[in-house]
Amino acid sequence: MRATSESPDAGGIAIAAAGIRKDYGDRAVLRGVDLTVGWGEIAVLFGANGAGKTTLLRVLAGLTRPDGGTVHLAGRRMGRRGKRARSAVGFAGHQTMLYNDLTCRENLAFYARLYGIRDSGNRIGQVLEQMNLLDRADRRAGTLSHGMQKRLSMARAILHDPAALLLDEPESGLDAESVATLGALLRDWAGSGRAALLTTHSAEVGLAWADRALTLAGGRIESDAASTGSEPAVSGMLQ
Repeated sequence: MRATSESPDAGGIAIAAAGIRKDYGDRAVLRGVDLTVGWGEIAVLFGANGAGKTTLLRVLAGLTRPDGGTVHLAGRRMGRRGKRARSAVGFAGHQTMLYNDLTCRENLAFYARLYGIRDSGNRIGQVLEQMNLLDRADRRAGTLSHGMQKRLSMARAILHDPAALLLDEPESGLDAESVATLGALLRDWAGSGRAALLTTHSAEVGLAWADRALTLAGGRIESDAASTGSEPAVSGMLQ
């Protein structure tokens, strides 16, 4: 397991959510979600469209404020003053949210400044190589295919070497080569003791990558079990 300054008091838990609630108007999306992801673990979150998977990931990443409950990342509580907790997580959403008029390298340089990364040029080169984007480093993000934009958003998510990754449908729009690249990255990620939680609509991909499979239904975690690679057990949750 990874023993770093990011997890001094985490007690073996990288991501911990307790009693997370989120309402949109009179619609309760999350009704008291409890979950944990350990160091060195990849967890996949399944659920039907509209179940609240994206909302939950955004709450965990500190991008959406919950109406109740607590989130701890690497042993630090997420909240209004949760800057150190937010720096421990890398987030890649279903929407890439890139600056289309900037090149791939410029997009990453912008975020490197936000994270205060030293020797950012070297680090940017590393993540571009990891995501097989070096040959497109100086192309504007808006000219890339959707799959290439997804690769760039992943490069941004790992740029600051976070302790945990939160990925919303990361394989969506990727070709087979890119899916394989992402799978290898996640295996290396967990192998180094870091943690990841991802959502997907592909039972085949999710169960192949994950150590644990969770299902979100009715605003709560309905099941949480070790991944066996068995697709029928979750296929009904992906409708």
